Amino acid sequence: MDLMLKNVRLAFPNLFEPRAFGEDDTPARSASFILPPDHPQAKEIEQVLAFVAEEKWKAKGAAMLKQLRATGKTCLRNGDDKADYDGFAGNFYVSARTTGPVLVIDQLRNTLTKDSGKPYAGCYVNAKVEIWAQDNKFGKRVNATLKGVQFLRDGDAFAGGAPAKQDDFEEIADTGSTDADF
Repeated sequence: MDLMLKNVRLAFPNLFEPRAFGEDDTPARSASFILPPDHPQAKEIEQVLAFVAEEKWKAKGAAMLKQLRATGKTCLRNGDDKADYDGFAGNFYVSARTTGPVLVIDQLRNTLTKDSGKPYAGCYVNAKVEIWAQDNKFGKRVNATLKGVQFLRDGDAFAGGAPAKQDDFEEIADTGSTDADF
């Protein structure tokens, strides 16, 4: 089931080039989306997880979802489990990935590239994900497939976040001297 996460904080963005990591080393694009417990969509996300679990496992859906949550096998997780990382403590996060391409755009829906410096870890975004239940040889889970990310607004960059901007530097007149003035 498709879901648009609105005004969430971006963490661990790997949006432009697939990288292999994790359990199966399959190259993928991925990101986490942090939201406070009082986020306007918190209940909606919970309802979507319950809906897809009931669709997949019918009458056993609620019990299965409870079990999957207890073992960390849902895309919605408690940020306190990653409290050592900026922005996670006291919040929730949705973890999403895909082996396919991800649409990455700005507020005006212009395509962004890796070189644009946006989006970055710590900024605010809207993100389109697809929530689905997995029950196969790889196990049972409730996952989120990453479909697209829209840069919404700046935020305090997490460690390794936004690169420097041109305005961060002063213009230096060419004096022809090779001596540095420290």
